[in-house]
Amino acid sequence: MLINLSFLSTKPTGITTYALNLLPHLQSLKLTLLTSQILSEYNCYPISPNLTPDQGTKGHFYRLVWTQFQLPKIYKTLRSRLLFSPLPEAPLYTKCRFVVMSHDLIPLRFPKPFSPLTPYHRYYIPQVLKQAQHIICNSQATAKDIIDFYRIPASKITPIHLAHDRTHFRFLNLPQGNYFLYIGRQDPYKNLHRLITAFAALPNREDYQLWFAGPSDKRYTPVLQAQAKKLGITNQVKFLNYVPYNELPAIINRAIALVFPSLWEGFGFPVLEAMACGTPVITSNLSSLPEVAGDAAILINPYNTGEITEAMQTIATDSQLRSHLSTQSIARAEQFSWDKTGQATAEVLERFL
Repeated sequence: MLINLSFLSTKPTGITTYALNLLPHLQSLKLTLLTSQILSEYNCYPISPNLTPDQGTKGHFYRLVWTQFQLPKIYKTLRSRLLFSPLPEAPLYTKCRFVVMSHDLIPLRFPKPFSPLTPYHRYYIPQVLKQAQHIICNSQATAKDIIDFYRIPASKITPIHLAHDRTHFRFLNLPQGNYFLYIGRQDPYKNLHRLITAFAALPNREDYQLWFAGPSDKRYTPVLQAQAKKLGITNQVKFLNYVPYNELPAIINRAIALVFPSLWEGFGFPVLEAMACGTPVITSNLSSLPEVAGDAAILINPYNTGEITEAMQTIATDSQLRSHLSTQSIARAEQFSWDKTGQATAEVLERFL
């Protein structure tokens, strides 16, 4: 079986994290990895290094061309029986048999003018999913989107929840800081303008800070900074830019709460990682987020800034609630593991080998 890892980035993205954590559980399937990185414990077939998100839009374009024209040749040369792609990309109209992972359809729900992701999701991905032997996805919410948007039968889809690194994201018993935390990109669908408005409405907002951990984006970060300035909270809102992986657990552990009011998520890694750290979570009652959070978080309507403010105020002032949510969060996070994700994925792939 071939595994397409042409997308592996030097900065761990959600898809990179997913793929690397999955590999140890698939070794019984006689893997050959298509990758430009050195993964010494696996049988690897070297490919071009210029196919990743690190090269920006060019990297994505080159990867799609390579997938369509070079990957089928490799498949034939290695006499492969199945290709697994941890993202929904595969050669179309060829003799390659493949299973793909679909993470979300957010560019269809929240299309951006002139974004290449819109035609990519509107024209390319539906063909990949229709020609796939089977589709794995990360939540019931994503499965429903695949059915609703692409008219793919439910029998062709297996939702398998993702997981977290238990040795990395865990309770550290650190002193609590005075900040609420958001982790992730700053795209409009992440709903950060409402989060800033909600924070500004806190009764004792001068006692708190709001931290944004995630890569700055010249399209969106200046707009959010201007909003904070207009509301008079510039000194309380911190944009940390990209936070190295090894620094995240301490930042999460010390937060009053993770506030993740996204309008839609395929899964929502930050919610699970915060729960594993025992940090209270405020998140949306939409998409996959209730699947991840269960009853261990405060679920809010992300379109209602008043609900977000009320949840933040409640957690900040109620120590008993914080303690309860911390205990519930750790127990909830224990239900997710890469062992479960890997075993379920291996069972699906084995059916089609």
